[in-house]
Amino acid sequence: MKPLISVIMSVYNDSQNLKSSVESVLNQDFKDFELLLMDDGSSDESISIMRSYSKDKRVKIFQNDQNLGLTKSLNILLKESKGTLIARQDSDDISISSRFTKQLKYLQQENLDVCGSRAIIKGTTKITPNRSYYLPLKATLKIKNPFIHGSLLIKKSTIEKVNYYDERYYYSQDYKLVKDIFFSGFSLGIIKEPLYVLNLKNNISTNFKHRQQYYANCVKKNVVPNE
Repeated sequence: MKPLISVIMSVYNDSQNLKSSVESVLNQDFKDFELLLMDDGSSDESISIMRSYSKDKRVKIFQNDQNLGLTKSLNILLKESKGTLIARQDSDDISISSRFTKQLKYLQQENLDVCGSRAIIKGTTKITPNRSYYLPLKATLKIKNPFIHGSLLIKKSTIEKVNYYDERYYYSQDYKLVKDIFFSGFSLGIIKEPLYVLNLKNNISTNFKHRQQYYANCVKKNVVPNE
């Protein structure tokens, strides 16, 4: 029997956070899911940590021979997934135990194709997105991405219809995906309640801030990156 939700997580050298992230998924109060883990050419203990969960039948482990980056790795996992819904999870973040239950209910009640949630910034009491949460989505998407990538729950058919993540975007692939989905006429929403704990220290967005900004600007301007 196919699971309803496929959770996809790509990992690169994140042995410090991986265990708590994986367990936040496995400990969800919603149980009908599979967890697809990709080791994207890590040189630390990430693959060993993944394999420690191999006895759990919900966990499926994949490994790239070399580092391909998040965009390509997520597309590989998407094509391996069996669920009708795709949930994202980043390896340095935490999902609140009721996340999938509440997101699924919201997605169905509001007849959405994509559902995100707000998040608590790890180590603080701050909630994000803050002011942009209250602004019209169409206007916000023209200047920034109000969706937290790791909090997304998306119908797999919707991702397929926009041809997956755009692999020309090594960074800001989530912004590009969300914008593609929205301007293709699909319905998106964000739950007001924070159901995710977001790490903002020593991650892709902070370590590669300038390149991230370059790719985000390409999304805003509707131009293809030339890197």
